[in-house]
Amino acid sequence: MAQASADEQLAERIREELGRRRLTRQWLADKALVSLSTLEKGLAGQRPFTTATLVRIEAALGIALRARAEPPREGIAPAELGAYARAAVRWLEGDYLTIRPAFGTDGAVYAYRTAIAWDEAVSHLVFRESDRADSAYTQRGDLALPHQSGHIYLVTRESGQFRLAVLGRPTIAGALHGLLTTLQAPGGSRLLPVSCPIVLLPLRGDAPAAFGLVRPGEDGFERLAGPLAQVEAEGFARLVPGPAR
Repeated sequence: MAQASADEQLAERIREELGRRRLTRQWLADKALVSLSTLEKGLAGQRPFTTATLVRIEAALGIALRARAEPPREGIAPAELGAYARAAVRWLEGDYLTIRPAFGTDGAVYAYRTAIAWDEAVSHLVFRESDRADSAYTQRGDLALPHQSGHIYLVTRESGQFRLAVLGRPTIAGALHGLLTTLQAPGGSRLLPVSCPIVLLPLRGDAPAAFGLVRPGEDGFERLAGPLAQVEAEGFARLVPGPAR
């Protein structure tokens, strides 16, 4: 009988742990912050787990599934994320009102919550979106803060797909302005690459926040649209037009 591959051995170990503890796959997906579809495909051998997914599964189960050549240094992010120290980025932790243009409604804005927190298991900052009207597209991922550029990168890496927000340093009010590059689902199974301004405003105390789609003329529209207009007007980022014809 052929020896099981490393991926098959990992999947078998995870299945054994779930069975021994009487835990469901949905529980593991929620606890590890991965989609149930990604977990199911990995356990079925249809697609190998990424390193980021395995790290989260290990943290959720509290076990080591792989031999690590060098464990992460406590309180220091990995070099590929900028090797930042937790003490130096505490100011970033918290909840933010995230604003971007609506992709399917001209002139409207779309708002939702983004939480940024330090993940002890992986020793770096992570983010997670919530309060999205289109909850199926909720994103979660890692934060990179390289010293060279001084910018903040929110990176989603899932099954080979990437989504990236590049944010500048905060204003005196703590707002983060930048650009988002992602995929739009305009209809059917088609996906369309799209880039747009994006702003994260700190949510402090009991300050009210409007989530969802807000059209011109509706309550709160000007408050949300104003920061988006500042992205280019104040020089936080630049959207370069194509050549005129």
